[in-house]
Amino acid sequence: MQLRPAVPADTAALADLGRRAVSAKFQHLYKPEDFATFLGQAHSEAKVAKEIADPGMRIAVIEEDGALIAFCKLVLKSTMPTGHSDARAPLELKQLYTDPARIGGGLGARLMHWALAQADELGADEIQLSVYSENPEAQRFYHRYGFAKIADIEFWVGNHCDPEFLYAKRLVSEGQGPETDGLAGAEQV
Repeated sequence: MQLRPAVPADTAALADLGRRAVSAKFQHLYKPEDFATFLGQAHSEAKVAKEIADPGMRIAVIEEDGALIAFCKLVLKSTMPTGHSDARAPLELKQLYTDPARIGGGLGARLMHWALAQADELGADEIQLSVYSENPEAQRFYHRYGFAKIADIEFWVGNHCDPEFLYAKRLVSEGQGPETDGLAGAEQV
């Protein structure tokens, strides 16, 4: 099993894994046309190829026996709604997905450790992400790594609006003490 950066040759497999992971967890929530629109926007090969080539993103994959089984995408300058954090250099954890048949096998933990190391290397002061309000498993996973809810936000799937939580993890930079290692006013879920 190898954790490595995504390369252009991974485009089709990465798009496929993203579609399968999202479909297994969420497809039942949406009208077919809304879900199809979302998959086309978020998990098409064209979108994935653009993300792999984007210098403002880093994508890691875990490969086993030639097959991609998990991935994580980081946006180096967060695109999450502003005004909920005083972070000066937040990055965004865009997607952390595992093959549906491999959930619970430690792949998410490996990718989270990669994401935290990337944030440290890049000097980010916070990692932000959104998580579906009705996804307690993902929320528990992020809580284990020190993420906390800082706001209620929306996420659109086609014409369907989902209630989401904006989560953040404040990172300690050199020179900061433990008193600054937290989210002022963060609400725990």
